[in-house]
Amino acid sequence: MDEKNVLEIRDLHTSFFTEKGVVRAVNGVDLNVPEGKIIGLVGESGCGKSMTARSVMGLVRYPGKVESGSIRLDGKELTGLKDQDLREVCGNDVSMIFQEPMTSLNPVLRVGHQVEESLLVHHKVNSRKEAKQEVIEMFNHVGIPEAEQRYSCYPHELSGGLRQRVMIAMAMICEPRLLIADEPTTALDVTVEAQILRLMKELCEEHGMSVLLITHNLGVVAEICDEVYVMYAGRIVEHASVFSLFDHTSHPYTKGLLSSIPRIGKNPEYLHTIPGIVPNLLHLPEGCPFSTRCDLALERCRKELPELNAVGENHECRCFEAIKEG
Repeated sequence: MDEKNVLEIRDLHTSFFTEKGVVRAVNGVDLNVPEGKIIGLVGESGCGKSMTARSVMGLVRYPGKVESGSIRLDGKELTGLKDQDLREVCGNDVSMIFQEPMTSLNPVLRVGHQVEESLLVHHKVNSRKEAKQEVIEMFNHVGIPEAEQRYSCYPHELSGGLRQRVMIAMAMICEPRLLIADEPTTALDVTVEAQILRLMKELCEEHGMSVLLITHNLGVVAEICDEVYVMYAGRIVEHASVFSLFDHTSHPYTKGLLSSIPRIGKNPEYLHTIPGIVPNLLHLPEGCPFSTRCDLALERCRKELPELNAVGENHECRCFEAIKEG
């Protein structure tokens, strides 16, 4: 039986119109987030991951614009919605955890007041007293100790791990259908990172919530994701279940990312690196955007852009060589 998708993105194009030209940050992306699943979106900095998330949330600002494509949440089209209608959806049906909680939280407001704002805006409670009780219960739920005292703290009074838990509480307080987590463990030590990831997985299982996890860390993906999309220069270059991606890696870029991970027992002097740099989105190559860095690139790769084609069961790849092997 086919899975029901909470989020469906089709042929999404988000661009920035600058004095130097058009930057195509998201360039024809297709992506699904099935109900109750954790989906990873992976790639280097600047490849378009966060901009894809911001497009879903309606947070693309001038000189950026969602040019075309479809973003559907539970079948409801989000592109073209008026600001008022979009606010009804964002924070209620879909919430987002941003990369750095210290810059996302208002430094002059107590964290409890910031979390309860969503409840009040979306009319989930009848009074501030009820909102406060809901927030304290959520603080307990996400593992914030001494929740009643933390409610009155300012962001600078909390550790990085606690601030991130506040952000998760803020995103979860209205029980969204979809949670978008943009690098939720950035700048956290590995112990706190493991706690945050475990918490997200538990919340997903308990509430039947879907998660789009944006990260550059393939270790995180291997630990909690069900499926993975690999993004490069604004496009999806590989999509598979997490097991298929790691066991049968197809795209040279994905292989490069996996080979770049340090491994115990291997000489660090021989750590693999992907040659070259990410192409300038103002001046993308004519063919495959990875062709300038790929050891397998042929003349065809430099002239034609490969389609995202099946190379196995529930496994797609945008590469001429991978299609031949598949």
